[in-house]
Amino acid sequence: MKKITAYLFDLGGVIVDVNYEKTISEFSNLGVNNARDLYNQFNQSGLFDNYEKGDCSSNYFVDQLKTKTKNGVKENQIINAWNAMIGEFHVEKLDFIADLSSQKPCYLLSNTNEIHLKKVMENLSKTPYKTLDSLFKKCYYSHLIGKRKPETDTFKWVIKQMGRTPEETLFIDDSPQHIEGAKSAGLQTVFYQKKEDLFMLKDLS
Repeated sequence: MKKITAYLFDLGGVIVDVNYEKTISEFSNLGVNNARDLYNQFNQSGLFDNYEKGDCSSNYFVDQLKTKTKNGVKENQIINAWNAMIGEFHVEKLDFIADLSSQKPCYLLSNTNEIHLKKVMENLSKTPYKTLDSLFKKCYYSHLIGKRKPETDTFKWVIKQMGRTPEETLFIDDSPQHIEGAKSAGLQTVFYQKKEDLFMLKDLS
């Protein structure tokens, strides 16, 4: 690898556990007939894309999902089903990133949304690290910046905001389409598949 001056991390699936099957299963239990087609790690419908880019409100998002469920389903049931995919943080990962960030600047780029981010912060509060801002120099959330991975322009915009060069920035993500998007923008990449893929970063600096 070339010289690395900064790290850019994905959130879900890399730092916090994510299980898409749980949300798909919960949606199915609520009567959604095509839950798997609507949302999964590799593809999702326009509603989810728009929500992740901040183009619609949480109330609108929940209301739209409600039309796909069986009669009698409450809003809190939909929110719980949507949040079912969000798992826990492993302190050993957080400790590693904290140590890494003390050596070189670490940033975060996440395709997320208002409801999920609230749940993520709730789970993070159970760890010694109360906020992601304590680990990262800057966090970029898709619904707040109005941009999503894997679009090449998203990576170019984030790199510019970071004040870095893509060639010296290492991007870590667990979705292959996001890795390809980062590569197209000139970033170095690590395709995360197991926790050792994170811990080996210390050997790349």
